[in-house]
Amino acid sequence: MKSAISKLAVVSFAAVGVLLCSIGDAFAQSRGSIKLNADAFAFAARLINDGHVIADRKGAWSGDRPSADQENEFIRLHGFGEYAKWHLGIDERYPENTKRRYKFPYGDFKSVHRCGLLAVKARAHQYGYIEIENAAAELEREIRNQPRINTDSHGFRNSSVLQPCKSVALTLPGR
Repeated sequence: MKSAISKLAVVSFAAVGVLLCSIGDAFAQSRGSIKLNADAFAFAARLINDGHVIADRKGAWSGDRPSADQENEFIRLHGFGEYAKWHLGIDERYPENTKRRYKFPYGDFKSVHRCGLLAVKARAHQYGYIEIENAAAELEREIRNQPRINTDSHGFRNSSVLQPCKSVALTLPGR
């Protein structure tokens, strides 16, 4: 009886070990399927350098992120090639002409959102996509280093962007 229980325990431990290894392999395979979209990184860097930035606060992304309808309309007008440029991650498990392929959005199809990059950085860190996390951090650093003159700043009440506007006086001609 003892030997039957020992054999059963050994077989059970072996089965659990095999199961855990296969779960780990499946997780590693799915994690490894999302890669940095180098074209999107370069596109975002160009947008930032050209001043197409919304330097908003952390947490604003839930309100700024494009809706599914906006995404569909953008794809209809511009195609998946342009849609891909707005996502720092590519999931190679899915075909090119599907929305599921593109992960980690950072903008609203007009401007790079700082809050979008912060969301990308946090989510990439959470799931272990170091390359995407570092890319988002680099782009966010670039936003911080840009002069604030031509950036939209909704969310920054006391921002340096708004300071020059306070010193402008409006002089109306006398009647």
